[in-house]
Amino acid sequence: MMYGTLAHYYDALVKDEDASMAWVAFIEQHVKKGKVLELACGSGEITIALAKKGYEMHASDLSAEMIKVAKQKPGADIVEWNVMDMRNMAMQECYDGILCLCDSFNYLLKNSEVEQLFQDVYDHLKSDGCFVVDMHSMDRLAEFTEEYNEAGHAYDVDIQWTIQSEEDRIYQNFAFYYPDGTMDLEQHIQRVYEPKYILAALRQVGFEVSIYTDFIHKGICEGEKQFYICRRK
Repeated sequence: MMYGTLAHYYDALVKDEDASMAWVAFIEQHVKKGKVLELACGSGEITIALAKKGYEMHASDLSAEMIKVAKQKPGADIVEWNVMDMRNMAMQECYDGILCLCDSFNYLLKNSEVEQLFQDVYDHLKSDGCFVVDMHSMDRLAEFTEEYNEAGHAYDVDIQWTIQSEEDRIYQNFAFYYPDGTMDLEQHIQRVYEPKYILAALRQVGFEVSIYTDFIHKGICEGEKQFYICRRK
């Protein structure tokens, strides 16, 4: 299962405090202080930082292992954590803000899943509530046409990480080599969507949408990520 093994090494591989603070600052610009749900929260770095800023944070992730890691961090006690698949938002509450960050959205591989998520999010936002979702730009597909390969080491485990794109998919493969000679493999598949489709799908359910590229550039520009600021009116 995705993030079954990787959850234990995730922060050692990708934790970036400056990047986390950039997300926090961006969210503060667009989401008022209130009750906020984070979907696919991962190891909880951004979640806990937002809670410390005064947001009432409710966080969920498909991976029970990721939630377990998040709960062990300082400040985790001020967040409500749940294991939940964002493709099935089974709750009755409504929120001032809903977040889906760090390209977690790109794990949705079907148009039907995308459209259901947007409808569910809309239905779980209060009036004037804000949905912030970021995702890979189309430029990422070109970036990984040639396989990217990285080797790392964490907690006495050697880790090999490869990334390669094919058509509209990005494939990430992780190999974990343990001191006893055994190994685990974990594959992650993400889909990169045309911004024109995403914008139309968001507007179809009723959102007013503005777009940024890489936090600061308004609109669709060359870069790594697009950020969609979606408000329920």
